[in-house]
Amino acid sequence: MTPDILEARLIAQRKLLARIVAALQDPGVDGYLAERNHLDLGAEDPGAVPDEALAFAGAVADELREIETLADRLRGKPPTP
Repeated sequence: MTPDILEARLIAQRKLLARIVAALQDPGVDGYLAERNHLDLGAEDPGAVPDEALAFAGAVADELREIETLADRLRGKPPTP
């Protein structure tokens, strides 16, 4: 599978998941996305170097934020700043 095919499949899954989330309008699902769409690092060390685990967690948070944003758009909600 080429990277382009993999990316296309992931985008299709994101779009489908966002439609499901938008249609459900379930506070539990919305809360799950809101709680996990960012990284909570606590006290940050300005000299810290992100490692692979942190990069992976960041990518998961980014994807959940993308799904949440798309679901909100499908519901007609204005974008949050």
